[in-house]
Amino acid sequence: MPSGQGPAGRSPRPGAVTGRPLGRGLARRLWSRATGAPPRRPGRFTVPPAGSTTPGLRRGGPAHRTRAPRGPLRISGRVAALGVVLFALMLAYAYPLRVYLAQQAEIARLEADQREQRERIQRLADEVARWNDDEYVKDQALQRLLLTEVGSRVYVVGIDPTVTDEPADDAPPPPWYEQVWTSVQTADEPPTP
Repeated sequence: MPSGQGPAGRSPRPGAVTGRPLGRGLARRLWSRATGAPPRRPGRFTVPPAGSTTPGLRRGGPAHRTRAPRGPLRISGRVAALGVVLFALMLAYAYPLRVYLAQQAEIARLEADQREQRERIQRLADEVARWNDDEYVKDQALQRLLLTEVGSRVYVVGIDPTVTDEPADDAPPPPWYEQVWTSVQTADEPPTP
């Protein structure tokens, strides 16, 4: 019969109790008698030695991992599609990213130029403010134009009094610009008799 029960006229297996479920201990003893395996302790499963047909599992020792032989690496269609999409996105973002970085560099350069211009404007404004001071203008005239105040004593160092400005007779005449400059310098002097 499909339910595993035999015909109604057969008697149950020897040692089996009918009408109530078997306890664990009784079931183990009956199983060990039927298979010829030694009785097991509760909670321990044993693996039969190689070549034996006795079923069972071993529990309590270290597990041994076995590796299945690996075939060639296969890429599924979804992984391939994802890779193509990621590659396309990388290419799509490469040019805008490069433009963005170039613009950031240009902005940094322009800001540095603006700082330099502001510093230059500040220096020039400070110089204009100094030129509004009469004492500063007077000092600059004394230094740059070699002017002196009325009544001050001037010492000239480094001029030999024996050297004259007259050219030698055998020397060629000075160039025209020196002649013009000499005439400009002597224009303010009164003529000598």
